[in-house]
Amino acid sequence: MNKELPKIIVICGPTASGKTGWSLALAKKFNSEIISADSRQIYKEMNIGTAKESGVWQKGAYLINKIPHYLIDTIYPNEIYSAAQFSVEAKNVVKNIYKKKKTPFIVGGTGLYIDVLINNFSIPEVKPNLVLRVSLEEKSLVELQELLKKIDPETYQTIDLKNKRRLSRALEVVITTGESFKNKQQKGKKLFNVLYIGIDLPREILYDRINTRIDEQIKTGLLGEVESLANKYSWESPAMSGIGYRQFKDYFAGLITLDKAKEDLKQATRQYAKRQLTWFKRNQEINWCKSLAEAEKLVQNFLK
Repeated sequence: MNKELPKIIVICGPTASGKTGWSLALAKKFNSEIISADSRQIYKEMNIGTAKESGVWQKGAYLINKIPHYLIDTIYPNEIYSAAQFSVEAKNVVKNIYKKKKTPFIVGGTGLYIDVLINNFSIPEVKPNLVLRVSLEEKSLVELQELLKKIDPETYQTIDLKNKRRLSRALEVVITTGESFKNKQQKGKKLFNVLYIGIDLPREILYDRINTRIDEQIKTGLLGEVESLANKYSWESPAMSGIGYRQFKDYFAGLITLDKAKEDLKQATRQYAKRQLTWFKRNQEINWCKSLAEAEKLVQNFLK
């Protein structure tokens, strides 16, 4: 831990683990502001399916319980957003928070976003190979999964295996460069003195929370949100390939029942949570906390 560098706090964990509640409590207590590291909540109009907390815009910040949040609701569902973009934008927000003499909180479950920012990664820039891209687009989801597992097993362990766009991107990098998509990311100069806090929740409780949240999302209008977005932006839009949305495509096409779509979503979300944990568990710097009080004590000592 380099004490000369500016301090930053990361709160991470799988989906439905309680990151929002913890971060709001900690940010309020320590007079901090929050940068969202969530690859789904970055999208406007995608609220219920991403479990986005309701808030109000004020002076360029999205206020949730009066706590300023950034990098939420910034692009539309038909726009592509990358980890490299996140890194650039998050660094600018961090600078602005420091100017206010506050400590930024980075909060989210998108491990790649957190890593590119905190480790100052340079993201592989690969020139578009249209022939390769078309070839990959023509492959089925299973074919893409099998190909990635064969030629880049490390990335296969952490990527969203149901997201064709991300699978194709990873394959494009490894085929073009001959290097793993995950390993191709190079660490840069250390920018921050970091405190990592991970939410340690028993697996059975986490899965129960996931299932309960999805039931609640259905009750509060998820189907209407999905249908509206599909009609407005199409199922082929980048954001519609995400968990919480793509699982209903066959339902609206009349191919499966609502119960089947709901169970597919629960299973996909549980699998996603497992991949998130796999990603975070590789980071030996994360302090896994079982309670908010435990996390609060760590933050207090860190900010002394």
